[in-house]
This record gives sequence, C-alpha cells and structure tokens, in this order.
Amino acid sequence: MAVLGVESVVFGVSDLAEQVRFWVDFGLVLSAHGDDEAEFRLPSGSRLILYRHGDTRLPLPDPFAGDGVKETVWGVDTAANLEAIAKSLATEVAVTNAPDGTVRCVCPDGQPIALRLWDKRAVVCEASPVNTPGNHPRFNQHRIWRARALPKTINHVVFFSPDYIASYEFYERHMGFRYVDHSRGTGVFGRADGTNEHHSIFWVNCDLPIAPDHFKFMHIAFGCDDIDEVMLGANIMEAKGWKNTTMNTSGGISRHRISSAIYYYCEIPGDAGEAEYHADSDYIDDNWVPRAWDFRFGSLLWSNNAPPIFRGDNIPWDMQFDATRASFAPFRKTTPGKIAPEGKLAQLTAEDEHAI
Repeated sequence: MAVLGVESVVFGVSDLAEQVRFWVDFGLVLSAHGDDEAEFRLPSGSRLILYRHGDTRLPLPDPFAGDGVKETVWGVDTAANLEAIAKSLATEVAVTNAPDGTVRCVCPDGQPIALRLWDKRAVVCEASPVNTPGNHPRFNQHRIWRARALPKTINHVVFFSPDYIASYEFYERHMGFRYVDHSRGTGVFGRADGTNEHHSIFWVNCDLPIAPDHFKFMHIAFGCDDIDEVMLGANIMEAKGWKNTTMNTSGGISRHRISSAIYYYCEIPGDAGEAEYHADSDYIDDNWVPRAWDFRFGSLLWSNNAPPIFRGDNIPWDMQFDATRASFAPFRKTTPGKIAPEGKLAQLTAEDEHAI
C-alpha cells in the first residue's frame, strides 16, 4: 500500500512559546510560527505541528487529556494507494475526506490518524566508519566533527493501546503495515511498507502496571546520524536547561537489543511525553523474519542507568522467530477488558518505563 512513514505529527499544547523553545533547542528547524501555531520541518519533509488546545484543527473529541501528539498523519505515495486505503478503512470505521485530499479516521483503540499524499524527500547523511582493533575502515582519517544534533527524520511514534495486538492488526489490515517484532506482553512493532526503518510505530500494552488504562501518546523518535550526534544533542539540551525529571527519561544513553538502536530521551515540556534522539537502528525489508522476545532481553543491550529489573545475569536469552505469530495468542483479546500481566511483567514499576 506504500505508506511512506510519518508525514506529520500534530501536538495539542498549553504553552506554545515553551514548546517552540524546546523543539528549536532539540535541533528542529522552525518553518512557520504564528500566535496559535508553529511548524517544524525535517530534511525528509516530515513535519511537527503545534496547536494550542482548543484549536479547531485538532481532533474532536480530544483522544486524551493534556499535551501530546493528538493526530498522526501518514504519508502515502500515490493517489490510487490513498484511495484504496480510504476504501478499506471505511469498511470498519467512519472516514472523512478533506478538500485537500487528506483522509481522516479514528482507529478502534482511539487513535486519530490521517493519510495524505506525500512527496517524501531523500535524506543525505554520512556517518564515520567504526574502527575495531582488527578492522580499520577509517584509516588515516579522523571522525566527523559535529557541532550539534540535527535530526533528519521522524523514525517512529509510540502510543499506549488498550488492545495492542488489535491495534497492530488494524494497521496491517487496512494500511499494509508489516509485523516486525513482538516484545511479549509489552507491545508490537509495526513498519510502514514504504520505509525500511525498523519500525514506524510501537503500541505499548495498557495492561502493564506502568501504563494508563486508555489510549495515550508516549514518545516520538527522530533519526540522527550517529552516537556523537545523539550525545551532542543530550549535552546541549541539558546546557539549555531542559532537565529530565521523570523516570521515563532517567536512563541516559542506551541501546535497545530488539532494534539495535542507540537512544536518548528528552522530556517534552507540559508532561507531553518524550522526544527521542535515535541512531544506528536496524533497517529492514520484507525479507525480515519477525521475532518474539522476552521483554527484558529485547529491551536493553546496555544503558547508562539500567532499571533493576533489566539488570543481572538471570535474564534469559529468549528470542524466537515468529513468522506464524504464535506469540500473539496469549495476548489476543476476544472481549474488552484487561489480561493481567504475569511474571516479571507484573513487577514493572515507573522506574522501568524508559527501557521498554
């Protein structure tokens, strides 16, 4: 169906000026600014849009209280594909068509989404080759000297879902998203078919002890060139006065095993979730074989501040290929309600959230 990735995210915010200052310091380029709105544009053409709460351009009803991403807009490659997706969605949910061709609906889990044609831009990036004691691809040459973080792409968005398996399957059924990986009992990673980034969206299980009991925004990840750019961004944000005070931003520099990505979370003002510097992720295509993971094994390879539940030598090296989706069965819901987490999942606390 050729969904190319996140064309834009639309935030509802209380303090527009503070939000603008945050995103400028984060490294995004301000492309438009008015009394009630602001827009940032990335080199890929993706946009981050800020509206004040109450703006008529925000979805109604509001999908959750407070600041955060209120609408996710997916970019589509052709008019024919956009029409096909709209027809498919309309078999299950109410769909509206705006004069500019944008298609909108609300997913069964409560997520407002939109789709529109998108002329996605190719991104020019360069990273220094990595030397090892026995292999020296960067010979007689120093690393690239960077001055700050300049995010190039919106790699993915993350939301809490009351039925995370059903949320993924809705996207697959109507928009052609691919199953990538399953952190068992924690969430499913889905990839838009028109991009090669490891995942475009991750749905986190609302049944976890740390989660809200309803749909809500969690974080947004921005693609950077390398670990140097990630750490320069982290240092600059701290120097600019943006302090991480929540447990979900307490991990410092970390690397996921499940996607290989290096990451660093920054706390978005207004309790609006997290902005993630993101580098060295896996890039994949339809030859990828989905995997199912023990959540502790998949979540972290290392972290500056690993939560206690992710430490120790007793974490099982538990990853299984899952092309048949057998791992979905224990978490599939046939009626509304919660499936009580078991084992280590039931022991998760607020201090563990950043590693998920």
